Amino acid sequence: MQTSAPGVKPGRTTAFSRTETFCASHRLTCKRLSDTENQKLFGKSSRRHGHNYKVVVTVRGEINPTSGMVVDLEDLKAYMKEAITEPLDRKDLDQDIPYFANVVSTTENLALFIWENLQRHLPAGALYKIKLYETEENSIIYKGEAPAPAAVKSMCTAPLLPP
Repeated sequence: MQTSAPGVKPGRTTAFSRTETFCASHRLTCKRLSDTENQKLFGKSSRRHGHNYKVVVTVRGEINPTSGMVVDLEDLKAYMKEAITEPLDRKDLDQDIPYFANVVSTTENLALFIWENLQRHLPAGALYKIKLYETEENSIIYKGEAPAPAAVKSMCTAPLLPP
């Protein structure tokens, strides 16, 4: 009886990526700043606008010797739907997502939100990287790095999501 996929050696690690898209609107503002200060800091982005976001989620792990996969694709699709598409698609980030009530809805902070949501669904250590495209020209990569030291943080940074 064969217990592993042909050609797959136990202990091999690979990364697997899946892409999803969603559209959302937002307005870059820090509630602690005046409208004039927000305009100066964020420019045109201080007005309500939207994006067609693309997010590439990469998971990493050992190839399962039986299935030959790092992650079950159907599971990953379901996790991404629950953590990304359902809460964010066709939403106003600032008004519909409680996380952004006091957090500037930048692409950087949106990547943190997505990371924390996905972490709740995936096995520990499986989530390797998120690449979030705001436009074809602008993207951010987040790998779950430690937050910046408190002295470096601005007054409008992202809090950690509650567990």
